[in-house]
Amino acid sequence: MLNKTLLSGLIAAAFCGAALPILSLASAGGAGIPVAASTTADTQSAKAVAAANAFLDTLSAAQKKAVLFAWTDSKQRTNWSNFPQGGAGVNRQGVRWADLNVTQKAALMTMLGTVLSEQGLNMLKGQMNADDFIAATDQGSPAAQGSVNPGGNTAPAKTAKTTSTATTGTQNTTQAPPNATGSTNPAGPAGGPPAGGARPMVSFGSGYYFVSFVGTPSTTSPWMLQFGGHHLAINATVVGSNITLSPSLTGGEPVKVSFNNQSYTIIPQVPLEMKAASALLSSLTLAQQAEVVISTTRTDLVLGPGHDGQTLQPEGLPGSAMTAVQKALFLALIKERLGILNADDLAVKMAQIQKDLNQSYFAWYGPTAADSAAYFRVTAPTAIIEFSPQANDGDPANHLHNMYRDPTNEYGAGWTTLK
Repeated sequence: MLNKTLLSGLIAAAFCGAALPILSLASAGGAGIPVAASTTADTQSAKAVAAANAFLDTLSAAQKKAVLFAWTDSKQRTNWSNFPQGGAGVNRQGVRWADLNVTQKAALMTMLGTVLSEQGLNMLKGQMNADDFIAATDQGSPAAQGSVNPGGNTAPAKTAKTTSTATTGTQNTTQAPPNATGSTNPAGPAGGPPAGGARPMVSFGSGYYFVSFVGTPSTTSPWMLQFGGHHLAINATVVGSNITLSPSLTGGEPVKVSFNNQSYTIIPQVPLEMKAASALLSSLTLAQQAEVVISTTRTDLVLGPGHDGQTLQPEGLPGSAMTAVQKALFLALIKERLGILNADDLAVKMAQIQKDLNQSYFAWYGPTAADSAAYFRVTAPTAIIEFSPQANDGDPANHLHNMYRDPTNEYGAGWTTLK
């Protein structure tokens, strides 16, 4: 049982329908096909390169060797998961947050801030803080840790068809931008199995989040920044003037905690997405909702780790069947997820999303009452968004596995000769 003093400290740390065919991805100039990327960095990408090099300059020779991987290293490129370190099939590589000193941690956060928005950076820090709560309480369930449906990637519902592509409370609530974690439980204790339990030996806490590079940061050659741990995988590919976060996994656990009759939000992103999705759903007519709600039972994450090169057949309600007000709410929902990307690259991405909105679909699995934790999905030509609450720890709204993928540009494949 976590004592009140430790919990207070952790809280304080946290505050400092009918399916349509798949659109062709092969025809040049078709809907959703990314334009050729500029091979020369713009101001934003140049900032990312400078910050990456500044971070690398803080590392020892051994740390540099551990953090840098060849651009052609496809194994490391796909080495990300929502499991904790030590979970089924998880062996993250790079340099751990726990093994960085104060100067190195600050340089890493500065670098992440050139790729992500302030909203995205706060989300990332919140997820790390949340994992420190799990480390301190050791309350992660066996299912959350890898022994029972660890990744939330069960076989999709019959309507959720996957195909391969050629390209790769009632209490007061206080919320504030979280600080970088690390001062509290910096290494994160290993979560050993409880007495009589069969849980695998896993390691929780912000200390077990890893940073790595696939390729060397450059203003002219493609490279990739990876940062992640339990419930988080930021995969940012930089190609000249362009940055993509496809694929990236977000979510987290716990999203909120209660202490002294007050509720605290640790991961600010999740409630914002739930609110935006609920606003769109409630704006729909009964006939529209009949198309959107595929099932009143939650389904699970479909395109999580290990599902690169796949996409989903659109289902639900298309943007073409929405009113102008509903389309604005649809765009707002998409932006809540994509808004973790820096403003410069987000503007380009959202322009494409808006252009393709009529061909974009919204689908819902689960209860439809206000504030219900339901699975929802956006299937657009250049974006697949999944929001997947997990019921294995009690409150599904407090444990999320969420994904973003661009099926036309995974790991920047639409901008490079990546195979």
